[in-house]
Amino acid sequence: MSESDDGRRSFRGGGASHNDRGGASHNDRGGASGANRGGAGGSGRGGSSGGPRRDSRDNRGGAGGDRRGGGPRRGGEGGFAPRGREGDRPQRQQARPDEPDLPENVEAGELDPAVRRDLLSLDKTNANTVARHLVMAGKLVDDDPRLALAHARAARQRAGRIAIVREAAGITAYHAGEWAEALSELRAARRMAGGPGLLAVMADCERGLGRPERAIELGRSEEAAALSGDEAAELRMVVAGARMDLGQFDQAVVTLQTPDLDAARTGPGAARLFYAYADALVAAGRIEDGLKWFLNSAAADLEGDTDAEERVAELTGDDQ
Repeated sequence: MSESDDGRRSFRGGGASHNDRGGASHNDRGGASGANRGGAGGSGRGGSSGGPRRDSRDNRGGAGGDRRGGGPRRGGEGGFAPRGREGDRPQRQQARPDEPDLPENVEAGELDPAVRRDLLSLDKTNANTVARHLVMAGKLVDDDPRLALAHARAARQRAGRIAIVREAAGITAYHAGEWAEALSELRAARRMAGGPGLLAVMADCERGLGRPERAIELGRSEEAAALSGDEAAELRMVVAGARMDLGQFDQAVVTLQTPDLDAARTGPGAARLFYAYADALVAAGRIEDGLKWFLNSAAADLEGDTDAEERVAELTGDDQ
């Protein structure tokens, strides 16, 4: 696992913000870790960071964006340590009946060294198997989140007392849309490791469970007040998404009005934030202002992660 953008390690190589969305990670929301939207982990869209968008704009960011996960960026995207030599692989452990198969070419050495160090309390053979399941979870989480979750659950069953394993299980469950399981695992990881945890992802899970009020409460917590930078921005996007879930569009707009709304910024985080703000403005009936910020989002989106250009076309009638 590597240091993520928010300073936390990720079982993949990316970070809690993981995914290629823009949010914590939801699919229909604009949440924290949205998958292609903006959100807590903003991978691909710009969103309020709350997870899958409820308007089914699955590729957008937005206060109701979809990105999940907030969590880690993507499995296999440069986050793994170099592969070890073939002769270095420890003896394989017998698979348990309820575990998914591990491909022969998947090695524990692909996991970030910092994560592997957390597994040293396990016996060598079990640590190797847990590491390989985490590698598979990271590789699969974007393309096959259900299978990724099966691998993460296998790792948790073998190493449930290790915080990073519980966090990985939570992030993967979030990507798979298992909000209650994700919340439970992330809470367990926080109890074990301390710290603010992945608050944006947790708040987005509350949205996924139909509890936007609880997401807003998390945004007001002492832990939230201690966040800064991208972590704080992702949580604000999730809270804005929760406000939109409640029909509080003006409050969503106000939630996102911070000095970070600097049109000169570029990059994934800026693109998601601008997208989320634009989405909230449009929902509040401020179409011209929303159009301006969708344009800003498109300009900041150097990697083409959001669908800001499509939203501009919708608002100007150029998509006809």
